[in-house]
Formats: sequence, C-alpha cells, structure tokens
Amino acid sequence: MTETIILPGAGARVEADLDPTLDLEAAIDQLRERRNAVILAHYYQDGEIQDIADFVGDSLDLSRKAAATDADVIVFCGVRFMGEVAKILSPDKTVLIPDAEAGCSLEDSCQAADFKRWRDGHPDHVALTYINCSAEVKALSDIIVTSSNAEAIVRQIPETRPILFAPDRHLGAFVKRRTGRDNMVLWPGTCIIHEQFSERELVKLKVRHPAARVAAHPECPEPILAQADYVGSTRMLLDYVTRTEGDEFIIATEPHIIHQMQRAAPGKTFISAPGADGRCDCANCPHMARNTLEKLYLALLNDAPAVVLPEELRRRALTPLRRMLEMSGPAASTRAA
Repeated sequence: MTETIILPGAGARVEADLDPTLDLEAAIDQLRERRNAVILAHYYQDGEIQDIADFVGDSLDLSRKAAATDADVIVFCGVRFMGEVAKILSPDKTVLIPDAEAGCSLEDSCQAADFKRWRDGHPDHVALTYINCSAEVKALSDIIVTSSNAEAIVRQIPETRPILFAPDRHLGAFVKRRTGRDNMVLWPGTCIIHEQFSERELVKLKVRHPAARVAAHPECPEPILAQADYVGSTRMLLDYVTRTEGDEFIIATEPHIIHQMQRAAPGKTFISAPGADGRCDCANCPHMARNTLEKLYLALLNDAPAVVLPEELRRRALTPLRRMLEMSGPAASTRAA
C-alpha cells in the first residue's frame, strides 16, 4: 500500500504537553483563523467536535464543500479514507486528520492487491466501489458510489453488463434487491458497526415503542433493513426524521448522528437500535472515537498527521469519482454519503 499519511515529526507537541486548563475550543479557533483552516466533522463524530466544525455532514459532501472554500488547510475529523477523498478533490490544500490510526473496517477488508486480483478474475464486469475504500482501490475502480446514489448509478448501467460491487456486501445486496440485478458479484466486506444490531432485540424494542418509526442505514444486514420504515444514507436519515411526522424514531446506524437529529428536531425522541445484549450503545464506531478535541488542536499545531497522495495515484482515483458525479447530477453534492 502507498503510504498516505505523514506523521508528526520529532519535537511535535503531544497530548501530555497540553496544559489541562487550556481552553481547547478557543485555542482551536485561534489556530483555525491563523492557518486559514476549515474544520470538517462527519456525522459520526462526538457532539463536541460536530459543534466546533465549520461543516458537519457525510464524507463526500464535506470534501466538496471544503474544496469550494478558499481555505489553505482542511482538517477532516472522520476516518482516513475521508481525508484521502478531501486530498483527491483539493490537491493544493493541506489536509490534516486528528488521528492517523482512525481507519475503517470496510477499507481494511478490501486491500488493493486483493481487489486487483478480484477485478482481473472478472474482466467483463464493471467495478462499482463504495466510497469507503482506500485511494488505491478507488484508482482500480470504474465508478465510485455512495449509499445515496448507488441504486441510481446501477440503474444507469446496461442490464446485460455484469457488475462487481465492493466492499460492503450489505449495501450491495440492498441495491441488488432494489434493482433486481442478479448479475452483481459482491465483495464480502462489512461495517463492524452496522453488523452489531440485533434483529431480535430490535423487534423487542419496537414492541416497547409501537409508535416509533425505524430508520436504517443500508450498511445494515437485511434482517435489520426488513424491520425499517425507511432506509437511506446518513444524510437521508437526518432528512427523513426531520420531515416525517411522529415523535419517536429508532435509529439503526452509528448513534452520533442523533446529535444532529436532536438539533434539527428537538421535540422528537431518538433511540439507538440495540445490539445482541439489548443495549443501545453497541454501535459507537471505535475508529471515529479516536478523534478528540485535543488531537484536533494538535493536528493544527503540528501540521500533522497530513494526508499526501502521489499525483499519479490521485489522478487515477479522481477519475471514478468524476464518473460518479457525472452520473449523479446536481443532487450529488448534498446527498452523498
């Protein structure tokens, strides 16, 4: 794999160096202004990071918003592949991430060498790849998709053309069911978070809350989606609970999105879908949780960890992203996940 992260150098400040009385929010604001930086926070970040960000949203939407600014520095509070997408779209900007180890189980499940062998074994297939993958895998793909546009893009591919879909098999299976495309071959990757939800416990929760509507992300397994009143990307779930009548909603995705739901619809109640033990806190993403205000401050202070991409790789990864945007139309900038 090509190294895409520059770590802080010798002499860089670390968390142990920080004054415990430091007003982190004020200090971040000062560095943001000094560095002409824009701070991005994915919906799955802690509320305190969401509240300090310039933009909160889904991964591609955030990268596109940052690219449209005159900022010199982008700090992406999310996971590694999101920082890579920001760099692909903004090659002339410095892109920082708070924690270099913030990864993604979907990205980890689909290594570039394995993906290339898979592609080579299906030379007549078009490769549609979910955005939750590395820059190297994007560069080997034909079209990148998001959870909000995957179905629409599949419908634009001739029915006689077989499709490879990676790396999320649950999203792929959902799109396959929706489109009736039996000639889709799915990579066996999954999101460790959406795999945690329990159909049995969800049914029991629905019995206790009979008026609650269930909103689920398509990365969930099919038995969870079968219980849902609505399935959509993170942004689409936020829009759904905001516009839909009803006082209670059960949310089957990473629960930090509820922070934005509560802000958008303060009079409604949001319940995180439960895991196998009946608890509702099983779906906190450990990768997203690596980011903290302290690490955000240090990234701006140390100018690292920084995302770097060889230009040849960046250009190859940009091509399938551009194809996706061309096939998605104007809505891609606001509905991408």
